[in-house]
Amino acid sequence: EVQLVESGGGSVQPGGSLRLSCEASGFTFSNHFMTWLRQAPGKGPLRVATINSDGIATYYQSSVKGRFTISRDNAKNTLYLQMDSLRTEDTAMYYCAVGQYAAIGNSPGTQVTVVS
Repeated sequence: EVQLVESGGGSVQPGGSLRLSCEASGFTFSNHFMTWLRQAPGKGPLRVATINSDGIATYYQSSVKGRFTISRDNAKNTLYLQMDSLRTEDTAMYYCAVGQYAAIGNSPGTQVTVVS
């Protein structure tokens, strides 16, 4: 059974940083693309970043490019999202998911709130 558990969210001021983690289990993590998505209140889910199985290739949504960095540690079965220069519009629940064009599953997510 695939299990994903996100952590690292919190409340920060604009311009601040957070590092999200996603611990994966129940599947061969190193064989799969992984994706971070977010969903703000009243809005649909948005794919934020994707990384391929060996961590070489990445994709970023245009609004986070240059500010967010996706990475992974296949030895630890863990996905990361380093978020710098945070903006109020980055406020959302953040989720990790398996695959390149993945949807939000039943993982708990982690809340990121950017507020002055």
